[in-house]
Amino acid sequence: MSYDLAVWEGDMPADDEAAGGVYEALYQQYFECEELPPTPRIRAYVDAVAQRWPDLYGHDAQLYPLSNGIIDEASGPMVYFTIPFHRADEVSAAAARLAADHGLVCYDPQGEHLRPATGHED
Repeated sequence: MSYDLAVWEGDMPADDEAAGGVYEALYQQYFECEELPPTPRIRAYVDAVAQRWPDLYGHDAQLYPLSNGIIDEASGPMVYFTIPFHRADEVSAAAARLAADHGLVCYDPQGEHLRPATGHED
């Protein structure tokens, strides 16, 4: 079981509903239709996440580096990645803040809300 996050380049949507629409359109364009190399800003975000949690998918960073998995989940201006559920609280909150630090939008597709967002727990 996992917790998923979508992070993308673009203007901050006005609300959760608008973010859901942007998420659906970007996911369809960049993951269902045309996969592209990640943009420089998405690559920088992926590198920062992988540096912070190199062992996210296992105990041995040499065998389970996050960078091997997350960069494969990036296409163009978007990355959609999974976090092992037992680490979701720790990683998702910090990954959302890291996205904001990189000027990116972070969205929780399960809860259908922006991360971090007022009124939602991070």
